[in-house]
Amino acid sequence: MPTPAIHIKDLHKNYAELKAVKGISFDIKQGEFFALLGQNGAGKSTTINILTGLSNKTSGTVKIFNSDVSQNYQSARKRIGLVPQEFNMDKFEIVEKFLDFNAGYFGIAKEQRKIRITHVLKELGLENKRHSKILMLSGGMKRRLLIARALLHDPDILILDEPTAGVDVESRRSIWETMQRFNKAGKTILLTTHYIEEAEELADRVAIIHHGKIIKIDTKQNIMQQFGKDLVTLHFKSKISKVPSEIMGQKPTLGSDKSSLQFIFDHQKFKQKDLLQTITKSKAESFEISKAKLEDIFVELTKGESKK
Repeated sequence: MPTPAIHIKDLHKNYAELKAVKGISFDIKQGEFFALLGQNGAGKSTTINILTGLSNKTSGTVKIFNSDVSQNYQSARKRIGLVPQEFNMDKFEIVEKFLDFNAGYFGIAKEQRKIRITHVLKELGLENKRHSKILMLSGGMKRRLLIARALLHDPDILILDEPTAGVDVESRRSIWETMQRFNKAGKTILLTTHYIEEAEELADRVAIIHHGKIIKIDTKQNIMQQFGKDLVTLHFKSKISKVPSEIMGQKPTLGSDKSSLQFIFDHQKFKQKDLLQTITKSKAESFEISKAKLEDIFVELTKGESKK
């Protein structure tokens, strides 16, 4: 069985009386796009800080390609490129000088730095900003510069902590496309986000973290299939005088046009084939299915969770 890119087992992190992370466990496969989804304060950034050595764990096991992040910090850290949530840059620095300094931090030889800097700037669409001050970059460009910095040493894992926070819609879409491109090229990506549509758009698997605990982890498709509820609309040729007996059990409501019926199809109670049989038996002229959103499932899973 291949070594996981990231292995976390029974991880705890306490800050005095505050328990920020409460025994979470998960593996991320090599080449996977994995999203850690949760609200602000759920424990996402704390987990990232432990993975990258910015914070020490209270207990548990954390490994990067079999290198323990506590015992073998340097070898583990070299495999990771971190894109932090905060803009931790000197805004008066020149883009090229900023990247050159950080390349030196990772031990990249002077003669190789210019090559790597040129490469990452081109990858992130920042070639024409090479000699600009960071101060002059837009919010979206600053985010891309942070990604460029994370890629300087060509890491196997790219960790992005809320990478699109505070950027406009166009910049967010551009960053999404960039992340997808790097993942297709073979990089393992761990994304933390509270934007549910971001996890839904990008991730192969999703772990939902709430008050320091993982409350659900599975493929995006399985979560939506297991917990999702679809809105089904049946359209008939004429106005409905009587609800077809075949769909009475679904408790349908009559549409405003009097010739359509709507009901909620719950995947936990019925199978997909049951839905298709119901639609066929109703003899509707046409139908529409509005698929469940990850946002609806997130709300459903977290609304009953205790803070303890």
